[in-house]
Amino acid sequence: MSHDGTAPGAANLHLVGGAALLRPEEQVAAAMLEGWRNQQLARNLAFSTIEGRENAVKAFSRHADAFPWNWMPQMVDEWLGDLRAVRHLRHSTLRNYAEAVRSFCAFLTDPAYGWADECQRRFGTHPIQVCHEWNTAVHLQENEADPAKRAFTRDELQAFFDHADDQIHRVSGAGRKGWLPAFRDATLFKTAYAYGLRRRETRMLDVVDFGPNPHARVFGDFGVCYVRWGKAMKGSPPKFRSVLTVGPRDGIGGMDWIVDNLDQWVTEARPGLTHAATSPALWPSERGPRIGFSQMNTRLATYRDALGLDPGLDFHSFRRSYVTHLIEDGWDPRFVQEQVGHEHASTTSLYTNPRELHQTGEFLQVA
Repeated sequence: MSHDGTAPGAANLHLVGGAALLRPEEQVAAAMLEGWRNQQLARNLAFSTIEGRENAVKAFSRHADAFPWNWMPQMVDEWLGDLRAVRHLRHSTLRNYAEAVRSFCAFLTDPAYGWADECQRRFGTHPIQVCHEWNTAVHLQENEADPAKRAFTRDELQAFFDHADDQIHRVSGAGRKGWLPAFRDATLFKTAYAYGLRRRETRMLDVVDFGPNPHARVFGDFGVCYVRWGKAMKGSPPKFRSVLTVGPRDGIGGMDWIVDNLDQWVTEARPGLTHAATSPALWPSERGPRIGFSQMNTRLATYRDALGLDPGLDFHSFRRSYVTHLIEDGWDPRFVQEQVGHEHASTTSLYTNPRELHQTGEFLQVA
């Protein structure tokens, strides 16, 4: 609320009451979007979320060729139908687009913001809700991930890491510059797997984001990985969690090999990069203080394709593999859930690879 009790995004905050407008339709429509943006900012939504929603609403408005107070449900039918039939967008994308329009219409029709009354006064009509259950997709399944996306098998993961290591030796042996970025990328991929990290969590790691585990001093300075850029809840800052370095369980599995990899990277290799002295980032790039998402994605795809691996394997596959392999090695599902930062056990169960669990005869129930 503003100091006078007016809700953020209200019409009277964006339009001068009673004043004539030079281009009333265009100016009111623009003021509506600005008001909606302010309302979302007041709810502490991420800028990326707000921008994505605005772009979806603008795209619908262009397709409908009408201002919001003239929108009709059949316009949504035509728009979503076109997006699916012509552009072949995914179901989840279509639902997100429809949800953006639904949210915008809910904002416009809420009496607290006064947009309906403003439109009625200026144009003789008012906005309505154009997105309903009967003309938009409903989110029914908890897991709507692309079925092509999956975890690495152990053999695939080993082949991938071996190939990444080979690139270090190949570039270094040829006497060429570039072995440091190759070393960085190999260690980055291994770290993402060894701690079950998301792409952003991996990218945003700093050198100081590791520490000793007093209950497992054998891991030295790399007993705990402090994740400061975890996936945020809606309207909240990034979540923090501590991920323990996992050793073998009853002589099986374990990711303790990552300790030597990280130690070698931090103490021997990383200092050789240009920006290492001035950047806190664990993964500086060749030209900047921190590696970019595109670099990470491109290098992963290059290695994957060179090995002829499934195109469905992406960066998140390291995280899927981490969950699957810990469960397969007999770790308690609750421990795995806390390691990866899931609020609910049912979410963790979606990350397991049933095929691998079945092959080992360990169909463990995670939920």
